[in-house]
Amino acid sequence: MKAFVDQDTCIGCGLCCGMCDAVFRMNDGGKAEAYQAAAEENQSDVQSAIDSCPVSAIRWED
Repeated sequence: MKAFVDQDTCIGCGLCCGMCDAVFRMNDGGKAEAYQAAAEENQSDVQSAIDSCPVSAIRWED
């Protein structure tokens, strides 16, 4: 599964990167991005990042 970070909503807090650095990283613009699809073993970490995002900028992408 792939996560998506809305660049217009993201505030660059880095919480998702700290929760799952295998999927999220900070880009050159200071915003988080999902640079890799979630593997089965880290899908729960991605879901935790989605649930914890203070501005609800992350979602699962079809």
